[in-house]
Amino acid sequence: MYPEERQAAIVAQARAEGRVDVTGLAAQLDVTTETVRRDLTALERQGVLRRVHGGAVPVERLGFEPALAVRESVLTAEKERIAKAAIDELPAEGTIALDAGSSTLRLAEALPLDRELTVVTNGLPHAMLLATRPGITVHIVGGRIRARTLATADEAAQEFMRNLFVDVAFIGTNGVSAERGLTTPDRSEAATKRALIAAARRTVVLADHTKFGSDHFAAFGSLSDVDTIITDTGIDPELAADIEAAGPRVVRA
Repeated sequence: MYPEERQAAIVAQARAEGRVDVTGLAAQLDVTTETVRRDLTALERQGVLRRVHGGAVPVERLGFEPALAVRESVLTAEKERIAKAAIDELPAEGTIALDAGSSTLRLAEALPLDRELTVVTNGLPHAMLLATRPGITVHIVGGRIRARTLATADEAAQEFMRNLFVDVAFIGTNGVSAERGLTTPDRSEAATKRALIAAARRTVVLADHTKFGSDHFAAFGSLSDVDTIITDTGIDPELAADIEAAGPRVVRA
């Protein structure tokens, strides 16, 4: 079994059972406890598990939300492929919404230089990155800035979006499941995400494979609200089929 396959199995078991322990995993996977500990360390760096004494728990069970700087540093190749695939969803010209988050920040970096676009974003890093780009007009959603995600939130952000209309909203998410739809740990960010989706003609979700099968505290959209989900090839094919059966097209980059 390759390390990626072993780590995927560990995450799946942790989410199903709420916890995994080192000795049990070593026996089950027929590897040494040192190998399991390295896997758990790698998964903690990816932000999907949190190490505890003797094992690990999934971060969603702790209500833990990795900071943006942490999320930017993991799964970088996958996020770059997702961003590249998302370019095909851009209008030739017009208005887009860019949700806060590490995957959407990759898309901001990859926006073509030959497009005339108006960009509405609740991500402070996204606005700073695009503010001086030729051909791009940036509107930043107002409101309180959450230190953990550098996203604007609260009622001011929702009011800002109420009378706006965009061609495509590119949305990030902490969790995607056929049962619960799109979820995130913070209620105020969930409300802002709902406002971005409501303002859009089309909605495209950018989510790496670790987000699938995970549910968080606050729901902000059903899968029927989404036109396309762009992920990476690490997603389980059966899970992708379940998601597509609920409505959105799933693109594996």
